Amino acid sequence: MTWARSEAETSRLIVLPEVGSTNDALAAIDADEADFTVVATTSQTAGRGRLGRVWVAPPGKTLAVSVLLRPVLPGGAPLPVERFGWFPLIAGLAMTRAVSSLVPSTGAPRVGLKWPNDVQVDGLKVSGLLAELLPGTGGGGGAVVLGAGLNLSIGADELPVPTATSLVLAGTTEPVADLADLALSRYLVELRQLVDGFLASGADVAASGIHSAIESRCTTIGSDVRVQLPGGADLLGVATGIDDTGRLLVRRGSDGAETAVAAGDVTHLRYE
Repeated sequence: MTWARSEAETSRLIVLPEVGSTNDALAAIDADEADFTVVATTSQTAGRGRLGRVWVAPPGKTLAVSVLLRPVLPGGAPLPVERFGWFPLIAGLAMTRAVSSLVPSTGAPRVGLKWPNDVQVDGLKVSGLLAELLPGTGGGGGAVVLGAGLNLSIGADELPVPTATSLVLAGTTEPVADLADLALSRYLVELRQLVDGFLASGADVAASGIHSAIESRCTTIGSDVRVQLPGGADLLGVATGIDDTGRLLVRRGSDGAETAVAAGDVTHLRYE
């Protein structure tokens, strides 16, 4: 397998034959690496997702990738740490666009972003993302690692859960032998474009178009949802939008009050 397309989109591409976690591998070497350094593998043995979940990845049939960002604003000012919360959503939008380019259209939107960081095809999860701040990131300045897992050619009998899918199961017509490099390169192109626009605007999500673009792709908005909050309580209601800090807005069914959710496990009730 060659990675020529992807290598052209990075400061440095490090392809590992096997690794426990691409996020951990990139974090371990970040001190000497430039912005947009990428670690990738098709055999990740100890991947993780949000809330401590394990990302199951059969060797050779999935892509795991981590991208190092050292974001600065125009003029070289460090990005305030409170704006780092947009990066998981930006990465999700980039992956959504990349996946959309790889699966056939049916005339209706097939690919969407489930808040905050699952990419779905026809309501089934094809990709998950995990952003992790690196030590020393606080107050302003620092770095973040954006990790993503993408199911490439997993068959129906290999899916970890019945709510998952893969690019092959979604009907991609791209050659399986080229799929990892093609998917990664398209993701990196979209990610760089979105990150550059976000930073060029001074991290203004409205002026950059990031906010509206994410909302337009977010399948959670308008759905009846159950949010399992970090403390264990459940919030039931309708997702109405995303606020200017990236939090999900949920109108509670009990009293109609709107709650902004920064973290939680979201279930689209129509999929149950």
